[in-house]
Amino acid sequence: MPDLYAYTDGACSGNPGPGGWGVLMLAREGEAVVKERTLQGGEALTTNNRMELMAAISALEALTRPTEITIVTDSAYVKNGVTTWIHGWKRNGWKTAEKKPVKNAELWERLDAAQQRHKVAWRWIKGHAGHAENERADELARAGMAPFKTR
Repeated sequence: MPDLYAYTDGACSGNPGPGGWGVLMLAREGEAVVKERTLQGGEALTTNNRMELMAAISALEALTRPTEITIVTDSAYVKNGVTTWIHGWKRNGWKTAEKKPVKNAELWERLDAAQQRHKVAWRWIKGHAGHAENERADELARAGMAPFKTR
């Protein structure tokens, strides 16, 4: 059984502004890639954090059956949010420790629901640091944003 990885990224031109998200999904046996799938999308007016979340959500929602997957993100916001902060937010009725509404709560709820069916390992990597798969995800995110950018 191959190991499944999803490299996710979000991009925004202005924050807020037109944005896009991209996912490079790879099934690997050892170092060999045995299957590849790409996903991308975007919105006319959004934020970088929302696009980072949409990339992770889209990766998980694309899986048709319960799967063991490693999601690799360059977003500390997504990684810390889904592995640490979300537990307190849920306990507090989607409020922060300061009793303020959690930003992007509807996307955090969607991400939480999407990951429930799967066994997800979350990994953070430094963005724009020459990591080939992360660079591909960034290209997909920029392509997802392209239709929403006005010249």
